[in-house]
Amino acid sequence: MSAHIQDLFDRSIKVTGGEANKPHGRFPSMRPILFVCFALFVFTMFSHTILARNSAAQGEDAVASYLVKETGRPDILQAKEIDKPLSPASLTKIMTCMLAIESGRMDEVVSIPLEATQVEPTKAGFKPGEHVRLRDLVRAAMVNSSNDAAFAIGIYLGGSIDSFVGTMNARARGLGMNHTWFTNPAGYDRGIYAGNRSTARDLMLLTERAVRYPEFNAIAKLDKVVFSELTTGKIYNLRTHNKLLDRYPYTVGIKTGYTSIAGPCLIARALRDGKDMLVIMLGARTDRWSLASAMFDSGFGIEPAKAVQFAESAPESFDKGVVAASAVPATRVLAERARTLKALKRKVDRQTKSAKVEEIRGISRRGRSVSKSSISSKDRVALKSRGKASQNRKMALKGGKKVKVRKEMVVKARQHSLKNKTVLKRAKKSAGGKVVALKSRNKTSQAVRTARKGSARRATAAVKKEKRSTGKKEVLSLSKKSHRSPNG
Repeated sequence: MSAHIQDLFDRSIKVTGGEANKPHGRFPSMRPILFVCFALFVFTMFSHTILARNSAAQGEDAVASYLVKETGRPDILQAKEIDKPLSPASLTKIMTCMLAIESGRMDEVVSIPLEATQVEPTKAGFKPGEHVRLRDLVRAAMVNSSNDAAFAIGIYLGGSIDSFVGTMNARARGLGMNHTWFTNPAGYDRGIYAGNRSTARDLMLLTERAVRYPEFNAIAKLDKVVFSELTTGKIYNLRTHNKLLDRYPYTVGIKTGYTSIAGPCLIARALRDGKDMLVIMLGARTDRWSLASAMFDSGFGIEPAKAVQFAESAPESFDKGVVAASAVPATRVLAERARTLKALKRKVDRQTKSAKVEEIRGISRRGRSVSKSSISSKDRVALKSRGKASQNRKMALKGGKKVKVRKEMVVKARQHSLKNKTVLKRAKKSAGGKVVALKSRNKTSQAVRTARKGSARRATAAVKKEKRSTGKKEVLSLSKKSHRSPNG
């Protein structure tokens, strides 16, 4: 560059206040403004992305798999990816608790093992060696989703976790849950328990089987459970995680679940106008309570305008700012729930009565024939045991009747014997005189016989004496004649 041109360039820099090789230095006061504008642009784009994701994560699209149907009917009302294997989280405990109920050992006392107390995160807080009834462990696992209770159930019934998991998988195959595989009784899906999988359809089969047991239904609808440890008397007060019990007046339980892999999961049941509706959700990355309520309303045929309304001034709920407080009066909710529970009890009684006949005849609830091979070996054993128990009761009843009849016969015999003894005594008293007279006559006759014998003896002796004397005379006469004979 020539000296002239270089001089012009230097003077231009001094006039503008810039620096050589730094053209942006001409606007030093614009740097903060540009930075703020850039930051606002980035923040705006990020906010729009988040809002777009949140808006997309609402409603049914935010659920990985769901199913809506009326129990006992073959038609599925709403469905999405119902055969996709996903992690069921704590919904696994339905199988665990159902096996405990089917064992018939609910009143037995369980000693809490050390392995059951080393689980996380949700647990009742049992200590090793504590004694709790199996029924209370089932209530803790179903209502509070206590993992330590689920592990204690598995170890007690199976002897070990691996053995009990084998029973769970065998029972699943017997129910037709062909896309289900359990690895633990609580619902863990990572670490050494990775691989726990099920589908919405399989969980529907499991739930429809579990609701046949009245005790399962009684536990599934509880919002809290209180029980005591049998040795120390320690009180356990556990509450449910199922917020649908407070939000939807027709619901009657059943189970919630959550892990970081599975996301929020839910199996809910509601009764209204004679309909028994079931909602199953897996991987619900949204407000599952509001979505389940909407699904129930749709299944019951309730119009949106007539659905349960929420107060506009209610505070934000715990999950993504969804309005939670219901404007429905508490008395109405309680009345609806009472009617619902009565209807449930009537339906369960009908199902319980018909279930035995259906299992024995091999007929499904839908009216389709089921081969005997489709009934699992455990079900057949249970049927046989129930048959044997019924036969034993009949035999015991017959034996009791026989014992009762035998006792009555003994009493009658004793009464008859007493009557005979009384008659005999009376006869003896009345015949006493006759006996005495008879004895006297016997004595008289005996004396007569004795006298007759004496006279006969005397007569015989006289005859013999007379014969002896006569014989001597004859002998003497003969001797005299021979003496006088001429030939002598």
